[in-house]
Amino acid sequence: MDVRLRGYVRCSTREQCPDRQILALRGFGVPEEAIVMEMKSGKNFERPEYQKLVKNLKPGDVLVIDSLDRLGRDRDALVDEWRRITKEKGADMVVLDMLPLLDTRQKEHDLTASFVADLVLQILSYVSEKERLLNRERSAAGIVAAKQRGVKFGRKPMELPANFEEVREAWEREEISTSEAARRLGVSRPTFKRWIGKI
Repeated sequence: MDVRLRGYVRCSTREQCPDRQILALRGFGVPEEAIVMEMKSGKNFERPEYQKLVKNLKPGDVLVIDSLDRLGRDRDALVDEWRRITKEKGADMVVLDMLPLLDTRQKEHDLTASFVADLVLQILSYVSEKERLLNRERSAAGIVAAKQRGVKFGRKPMELPANFEEVREAWEREEISTSEAARRLGVSRPTFKRWIGKI
């Protein structure tokens, strides 16, 4: 049976560069045309290119990723996805930065290797999930601490234009409409109404 290498590259944001992942996959022997790339968060598996790739996996294919977090970040979903690929689809998985621990290609010949790969996956996915939750907690704690120090979040409120009082008085005398008042101040109607409500 011919072994087909398939590669998956994921970046969470457009600022992240996929080049390092692509070079690692090509260095392993994955053909350029067999590498699927997308810019999506790893919080779940609702990724169109990834789902298309997995759907087309055949028994004996090998899905290669640079690191486990490129596959996903949610521990339970990650383990379920690993099983879907290796058990249901009958494909193999290779995680380049965890070779030879996360490489299922020898699973049929070596039960211990298969057991170790599953065990390592469980441990790493737990650590990944724990780190994600810790980061979230640290961010929340940082925001609370910053607020206690008086740091303001969000956009800085717009200052009232110099002609605000003049326009407001004309609006109150019903000499101009809300739209005209907003136009004269160079803001939207909702902003003008919000300013009026605060005065």
